[in-house]
Amino acid sequence: MTETTLQLDFDIDAARQEILDYCLRSMEYGLNFNTQGNISIRVPGVEDRFLITPTDLEYDKMSADDIVLVNGDSEVIDGRLGPSSEVTVHMAVYRRRPDVNAIVHSEPVFSNVWGVVGSPILGTLVNMVIYTKGDVPIMPFELSNNTEFGEHMCDAMGDLNAVVWANHGLLTVGPNLRDAFKTSVAVESAAKVQAYAGALTDTPIVLDYDTLGITESL
Repeated sequence: MTETTLQLDFDIDAARQEILDYCLRSMEYGLNFNTQGNISIRVPGVEDRFLITPTDLEYDKMSADDIVLVNGDSEVIDGRLGPSSEVTVHMAVYRRRPDVNAIVHSEPVFSNVWGVVGSPILGTLVNMVIYTKGDVPIMPFELSNNTEFGEHMCDAMGDLNAVVWANHGLLTVGPNLRDAFKTSVAVESAAKVQAYAGALTDTPIVLDYDTLGITESL
């Protein structure tokens, strides 16, 4: 690493380790498997720098040093491996959403169920609604390793903090990695409750973010 600003103002080693820790936690929680999913953060206080997981590497074989530093054009600035094949999708989010500092893409089963069905994940649980700011929309299927996909995804997500990619997975965002990851967990939990509730009723109780009057998780 040769960039003085990063050396002085940002502990890049600690940030890489934090990303790895959440990658491993995503496996522990059943959100990812094999080499699925990816995580990135916006480097705080440094313009046009982002850390992202590498491509095609299992999380349990990954080390913190494998996390790649890129710029907004998805070019590698520091790292011995290539970035995730969906790096351009992450960059589209960071361009469109200045409020977003972290992104988690995962492959949780129940979120994917609703992606296959093509129905949004409704606000059945209060924590999900608070984190996502509403029902989680389903983006129609497209191949995801290109910038155009990222732009279409941002259109589908709008100012919400989560979106399901039909036939593919879940993407959540947040002001920090902890919140982005908690949003993934909350969405998957609500997706599971909604699936089970469907066996009992066609009209589950659904919460509306704008009328809750709550802006922090419970």
